[in-house]
Amino acid sequence: MKESKNSLVIKSTGNRYKVLTENNEVIDCTFKGKFKIQGIRSTNPIAVGDRVSYIINDSDETGLITEISERKNYIVRRSTNLSKETQIIAANIDIAFLIVTIKNPVLRIGFIDRFLANAIAYRIPVHIIFNKTDIYSKTDTAKMEELINIYENTGIKCHHVSAANNENIKEIKEIISGKVCLFTGNSGVGKSTLANVIEPGLNLKTSEISDYHKKGKHTTTFAQMFELSNGGFLIDTPGIKGFGIFNIQKEELYHFFPEIFKESANCRFNNCTHTHEPDCAVIKAVNEGRISSLRYNSYINILNDSNDKYRQKDYS
Repeated sequence: MKESKNSLVIKSTGNRYKVLTENNEVIDCTFKGKFKIQGIRSTNPIAVGDRVSYIINDSDETGLITEISERKNYIVRRSTNLSKETQIIAANIDIAFLIVTIKNPVLRIGFIDRFLANAIAYRIPVHIIFNKTDIYSKTDTAKMEELINIYENTGIKCHHVSAANNENIKEIKEIISGKVCLFTGNSGVGKSTLANVIEPGLNLKTSEISDYHKKGKHTTTFAQMFELSNGGFLIDTPGIKGFGIFNIQKEELYHFFPEIFKESANCRFNNCTHTHEPDCAVIKAVNEGRISSLRYNSYINILNDSNDKYRQKDYS
């Protein structure tokens, strides 16, 4: 059987995959056996964005994946499935867009900071998109501007958009042109709606926020990659309720909070945890307002969260 190489996984549903070939054909594929990806046990050993090799089953013309090419990066979180360790959200990403809202659903700072730390650890550029600005009150807008100031001071690029009113959509289109982009965030923040505005032919399923709980309802149930008309690909993902940090040791966590890492060079002790030590430059910077207390609290929460339940208070 002939083996085809360097094909792109564009859809993942359980143990079944759709693979885009170099000839721009889509092949339904499965896999057998166990793939060991850099020693990581995962609920989904093959992820959207992976480059794979496969052979064709002559009987039904489906494919059997035989090899996964080395990944340049991936977004991974601790899985809620206790029999496994991780869930790989997507692989080989040029830029990740974390979609958030100030309300409907309410913003969770801890979720943002966990995602950012993970992305920085795996060298994935991240932009934060504040969506649904058309429903913000003056107080909501002020909260958004405060957070944009906090995150841009750490080097994270932020945007504010309204998919409903087409606000600043052109700016996002220009950024994603020619790139493999990930759209992710909590359920209900408008990932699929925003994707539909950016690429009108997608027609991704969307739904309204639950009126009772003011929380998002899952509409995307699996990760899928879509080719964009102006070049590149967009990966739409299911809404994420929590983001468990994986494979980051507590003693190195501060490396992935850029503002904390910068100030740590001035700490008295090389092994400073930035929690209680004397002459800690990080604590001093927090007290002086040069490091956001919101960000510092996220750092402390992750350090103290031995069970990694990643439950965070709402931002209000």
